[in-house]
Amino acid sequence: MASLPALASAQDARSQAPPYCFDLTRVVDLAMTKERFASIAGRPRQGSYVGTSLVLAGWKDCSLYGAATYTCDSPEMGTAEEAEKARAAILDQVKACLGAGWAEAAVLHNAARPVSITLSTDQTDSKKYVVRLIVFVRRN
Repeated sequence: MASLPALASAQDARSQAPPYCFDLTRVVDLAMTKERFASIAGRPRQGSYVGTSLVLAGWKDCSLYGAATYTCDSPEMGTAEEAEKARAAILDQVKACLGAGWAEAAVLHNAARPVSITLSTDQTDSKKYVVRLIVFVRRN
């Protein structure tokens, strides 16, 4: 009986997890491997970007930059204010998804692993706004 509150709390955390949680966890785990993102690398794109076979549910334009950076954009929004509200909500979702060990500063970083995540807003060429998620391996 004493474990019931803990079980309910764990179920609450899972129910709050975003649909992209499993894949985001997989991206973070891949960042820790020797091969980094090689197993999900796709076709070359413009510049130093390559496509990826691992797209977060509900996100778009996911790609890899170099050997140690994974990036995705949220769906477009009409205003910067909407994008900032979405960024704050996504930050809470990502923290709930990844669990303990992630500290928030200018970036989310894991104290035990050299992986960080940034969330920022950006304006697209079509004058819409997105939240950009970037997972990268820190070089200490």
